[in-house]
Amino acid sequence: MQKIEVTGRIDNMGILRLDDPLKVKEKKVKVIIFLPEEEEDTLWLKSITHNAAFDFLHNESEDIYRLTDGQPFND
Repeated sequence: MQKIEVTGRIDNMGILRLDDPLKVKEKKVKVIIFLPEEEEDTLWLKSITHNAAFDFLHNESEDIYRLTDGQPFND
């Protein structure tokens, strides 16, 4: 399978727009999208805060660590 690396953006409608046109025409393609890390982290944090599966973390009994626990780590 031939591979071509290109860059682009996903617009506000969710449509992938390439930065430059391709020389290949009239072909079916398979697309893998790599998102920048910071966007991935933001998306993960947003989804975990709104996911009911993690509601148990709001329970006070789950908060087992305190600022006074342990000793500072100085490298």
